[in-house]
Amino acid sequence: MLALGGPALADPVPQGPGAGLVPPYLGAPATARPITGAPIPVNPHMELPGYTGMHPDSWDSNTYPFGGPLGRSPEVTSSAKAPFPLPGLCSSLGYARGTGLLVGQCTYGTTFRLRLMDPRTLADLATFDLPMRPSTITALLHLDFDAILSDTSGGAYFYLDDRDRVVLADGAGHLRRIAHGRDAKGAWHFTVTDDWDLTTVVPHACPTWTNPNPAGECDPITAVGPDWQGRIWWASRHGRIGTVDPATGTIKALPGLGEDLENSFAASRDGVAIVTDHALYMLRAAADGTPVIVWRRPYDRGTARKTGQIDQGSGTTPSFLGTRYVAITDNAAPRMHVNVYRRTDGGLVCSQPVFAAGASATENSMIAYGDSLVVENNSGYLNYLQLGPGASVPGGVARVDVTGAGCRTVWQSAERSPSTVLKASLANGLVYLYTKEPRADLIDAWYLTAVDFRTGRTAFKVLTGTGKWFDNNWAPITLGPDGTAYVGVVGGLVAVRDR
Repeated sequence: MLALGGPALADPVPQGPGAGLVPPYLGAPATARPITGAPIPVNPHMELPGYTGMHPDSWDSNTYPFGGPLGRSPEVTSSAKAPFPLPGLCSSLGYARGTGLLVGQCTYGTTFRLRLMDPRTLADLATFDLPMRPSTITALLHLDFDAILSDTSGGAYFYLDDRDRVVLADGAGHLRRIAHGRDAKGAWHFTVTDDWDLTTVVPHACPTWTNPNPAGECDPITAVGPDWQGRIWWASRHGRIGTVDPATGTIKALPGLGEDLENSFAASRDGVAIVTDHALYMLRAAADGTPVIVWRRPYDRGTARKTGQIDQGSGTTPSFLGTRYVAITDNAAPRMHVNVYRRTDGGLVCSQPVFAAGASATENSMIAYGDSLVVENNSGYLNYLQLGPGASVPGGVARVDVTGAGCRTVWQSAERSPSTVLKASLANGLVYLYTKEPRADLIDAWYLTAVDFRTGRTAFKVLTGTGKWFDNNWAPITLGPDGTAYVGVVGGLVAVRDR
């Protein structure tokens, strides 16, 4: 029973056809086998690794220092974040250590909301509406829903800073810091503490309801993140890169690169790694904060945008690993490669092909830890509207290790994880996927699936739900410090935990 005065359980995500006709659990409980190695360094201007947002640390390692579910009598709860049939997808989550609450950026019909949530019940404690993205207006006026479903701007790549404030760039071109707290009556609320207008340096002739076809360029901000000196870096869809000094409000920017950028970026003491649809960059800030390109390395971008990617280029946010490397995937045909580069000069260490010819693409960053990378195959997935009943994708998940002689594929799993940002627990040695197998009965059955990091063998699968509303549509898996695994789904948010 809930304690008196505690948050009520949230309304669940509605089940689709086939609920009760598919197995709720497959496999057997796993035994924790920690992955040993050096911890991910702490960026002093972010929450600790594992807590900060979609990519749970500054290196974009996609690893957590704490455990996730081991499959021991698991229970599943969910929360619908918009009234049916509006989508309520929670596309990014962070965990505020100071208050012990979840912070999420979720859709609410045609707009975005920040949500402060109880991590057990998933009930909302406070909400904050964000500006509508220009792509939403384009999509609705021209019935081009790929315009909105392939848009990564508007705040999905937010992070929690060292004071648990949300830092994001909104759909109106503003960089904001937003805190949460309680008022005198104990009610939770969000408060904007800082607001920097980036439209002074980024073109923002964007569609509005009153002017749907404006003259000029619309260049939305896709991602933000802090460097080790405390500057807030930002990057736009059309390749403009800049910094904000939060102490003075000074904004510095590079001219546009002439290349598109739809991923987030990673930061280490060595600099900031950014990938466009043409090349991987390493940058540092000059004394006045202006970004400086240290090196640029083109990669094989293929001949076209593949189904399974948002644009013709790498679908990964760069990931730092070990003490020497940074890694991305390319967009080569017929097979995608995992590319590893030296941080110092961008020299290519190795380029390892993965998955099948003609069915090899990813739109999600890799797990990166030690000398190992784990990559997921998203080939064939475009969005939740496109994936037919009972259908799935070719699938595949591979672990690639950097060796003294280059790279080698350690294992490849046949699991089909259409579009999630996969995650690993360093505490228990499991890789978490969000899978869907093809079914002749046309049931869409979605599972949180755990795979052994060392062997690639599947340990267990937990059914989260059936139907379109349980498709994650590019949203990540997020692990909480209590061992809960959260998945943003089209209908809202799902949580899986051991009893």
